[in-house]
Amino acid sequence: MATKTADEAGATEATETDEATEPLDDEGRAEGPDAAESTAAAESTDGAEAAGTEAGAEDVKEAGPSGVGQGAGAVVSAALGLVSLSGSWLGTVAGAREQLTGQLRTSTSASVAQQIKEVYGDAWHTTALWGGLFALLALIVGVVVLARPAFGAPGRPQAPWTKSVAWAGVALGVLGLLLAVLKYTDVLLALPSA
Repeated sequence: MATKTADEAGATEATETDEATEPLDDEGRAEGPDAAESTAAAESTDGAEAAGTEAGAEDVKEAGPSGVGQGAGAVVSAALGLVSLSGSWLGTVAGAREQLTGQLRTSTSASVAQQIKEVYGDAWHTTALWGGLFALLALIVGVVVLARPAFGAPGRPQAPWTKSVAWAGVALGVLGLLLAVLKYTDVLLALPSA
């Protein structure tokens, strides 16, 4: 079984000789019927690869955005809502600055009511104002995240956790805005009367 017959050996040598003696064209490719078959096979393989690449690209296009931006927006909305309720560094610094300005503007001969208003009242209102700004930002970002699917790819649902966190941001924003308005108008925790 291991030995070749003389006819098989001769046929193999003839094939190798034919391939070696085929004339070459200007670009170094073999001419002849065997060369045409190999060229057609190579082109069909290239076409199949190109079709596979195009199909893969269409799958990626159909997948669309991953929703990472919407998730990040929802988290930012909730964080801004918490900041509006608990206070921010910016609001604290602005309140302290307003308190210092009130102390500098108020003379020692001013009435007690005037001193309370200038030193503490304005600082309290400034802190409430910054809290309201953070609450408004939380509300706007949360509403944008919730409204985004209406303007995006149709048929692509928003992740449930994104909706939940965005709704939490909207709720915290509304609550923070309400508290800020109540503090700024002295309805909630008004300054003591002198």
